[in-house]
Amino acid sequence: MEAAKMLDAKGVACPMPVVKTKKAIEELNSGDILEVHATDKGAKSDLTAWAQAGGHELIDQTEEDDVLKFWIKKA
Repeated sequence: MEAAKMLDAKGVACPMPVVKTKKAIEELNSGDILEVHATDKGAKSDLTAWAQAGGHELIDQTEEDDVLKFWIKKA
């Protein structure tokens, strides 16, 4: 999946993954994809809820070696 930007939010706790994601996605154009890497387990529910609330599309999410990876398409 081709992401326009990759955000490294590893090692930071709630609410920082969402705060950093919000800031990063504001820099993208509508339809662009942001790839987010986080280690905070709460990011799974937090980013899902945040994306839905903002009208963005959570395209995919995976977990590899304790790193949660999200692909969010900007509304």
